[in-house]
Amino acid sequence: LPKLTCCTRSVHQLTHLLSVAAEKVTSLGKDWHRPCLRCEKCNKTLTSGGHAEHDGKPYCNHPCYAALFGPKGFGRGGAESHTFK
Repeated sequence: LPKLTCCTRSVHQLTHLLSVAAEKVTSLGKDWHRPCLRCEKCNKTLTSGGHAEHDGKPYCNHPCYAALFGPKGFGRGGAESHTFK
């Protein structure tokens, strides 16, 4: 079985090992196992097409992408109040 770009397991292996529905999803021009499509910053599982991208990496829209790469300053949609440690 073909391996996807997100990890070294095939979809079949991941299904047996984790007992999850590990269908292939396509996002950012790559194929991913559904559980492997995660935010680079907070590790939240993402949905295909339901997230942001920066330098080819997936991020959740709020708060990670907005806080890291969005407009800075007072009154810019609330993301500026979120800080990362």
